[in-house]
Amino acid sequence: MSRRVVRQSKFRHVFGQPVKADQMYEDIRVSKVTWDSSFCAVNPKFVAIIVESGGGGAFMVLPLAKTGRVDKNIPLVTGHTAPVLDIDWCPHNDNVIASASEDTTVMVWQIPDYIPMRNLTEPVVTLEGHSKRVGILTWHPTARNILLSAGGDNVIILWNVGTGEALLTLDDLHTDLIYNVCWNHNGSLFVTTCKDKHLRIIDPRQHLVVAEKFKPHEGARPVRAIFMADGKVFTTGFSKMSERQLALWDLKNFEEPIALQEMDTSNGVLLPFYDPDSSIVYLCGKGDSSIRYFEITDEAPYVHYLSTYSSKEPQRGMGFMPKRGLDVSKCEIARFFKLHERKCEPIVMTVPRKSDLFQDDLYPDTPGPEPALEADEWLSGKDAEPILVSLRDGYVPVKNRELKVTKKNILDSRPPTGPRRSQSTCDTNFSRSALEELLEEIRSLRQTVQAHEKRISDLENKLCQFTNGTD
Repeated sequence: MSRRVVRQSKFRHVFGQPVKADQMYEDIRVSKVTWDSSFCAVNPKFVAIIVESGGGGAFMVLPLAKTGRVDKNIPLVTGHTAPVLDIDWCPHNDNVIASASEDTTVMVWQIPDYIPMRNLTEPVVTLEGHSKRVGILTWHPTARNILLSAGGDNVIILWNVGTGEALLTLDDLHTDLIYNVCWNHNGSLFVTTCKDKHLRIIDPRQHLVVAEKFKPHEGARPVRAIFMADGKVFTTGFSKMSERQLALWDLKNFEEPIALQEMDTSNGVLLPFYDPDSSIVYLCGKGDSSIRYFEITDEAPYVHYLSTYSSKEPQRGMGFMPKRGLDVSKCEIARFFKLHERKCEPIVMTVPRKSDLFQDDLYPDTPGPEPALEADEWLSGKDAEPILVSLRDGYVPVKNRELKVTKKNILDSRPPTGPRRSQSTCDTNFSRSALEELLEEIRSLRQTVQAHEKRISDLENKLCQFTNGTD
């Protein structure tokens, strides 16, 4: 009788656990838009959630420590005129977030470290270039201020957020709706999946599809694809019989996957989240109530099932914390922010260890908040690995760094056609806008004071009634 040999892995016993009720974010009206994005973005400072909003699109930003019941009048980020479809935090500035909307624009926001008094309505920069709704956003992993957007016009645009201009426009590589986009580890390539059933590996600076696979999964429903740290590509999709599948592809031979597994017959698209430090992929289906996780290795069968975190409530969306936002003292290797209909529930993935010491094998150096390249360096052809930081003493988020946008003056390149405006006119315009802001601030403060005075008057009347009654 042969004994079954169990594969050795330090992640074999990873388990998921929801936080206590008082550490959840309650009373949030999560967006009901039918779009397959995660609806939630997190970093070591904030959790951002796309929410229901009348008369436009909005998302909510909360400091991580602001748990419990959320005030129904809490200020939102409300610059879009149609529903927000995707949000993504800048990996190099924890106070900067981008949002994409059905209104065809991308907006980039500077979030203060405190909760503001009023809705944020003025983005740092608005990026206009798509002709249809914008549903996908992803920041470049190593270059400063480069943001990728993909729209319903089948166009991908790479923006320099620091100047507000489009660096590259890829408008002839996709023939139908783009489902997802993911950069490789150094940002030299990205992978896309599309409604035309093609998976493409794209070099954006060469405007070139360097590898392509038709029907990586036979089914008709959407495919998702992400890059692994070693350059392989991991996909989720559906079989002809509508069973959900996962597959791993080696770019050296794109004909057949090196691993293919069938999962179940649920119809929700599987969103893959990848941790390159532990080489674990977590699969979260919209409408599912579970998170499955797999370890990816260099040897056959390559994809190893680890376990499943199960709960009773289905998920409407999911946020995934970057490694530098985890609690290393508790051997936490991943943290999810699961969206319910009316709340956000953090779920902690932990490797059980007896020792309280820092676990070097669980926490190799991980990408930090400093970019390795400037935007123009990357555009000129340079590539660089992410700048790594150690988590040995825990990660302390840096203070709010302002995103400066210096728009190029296109008028400078044109011949003058009339008299130039004097410097004093420009200064007057600037001071007028500043004056209007000050007046608006004064009006708002006056309204607040009037409300407080009315409240004080009501309380004094009640006090008089009470003293008269006791006499």
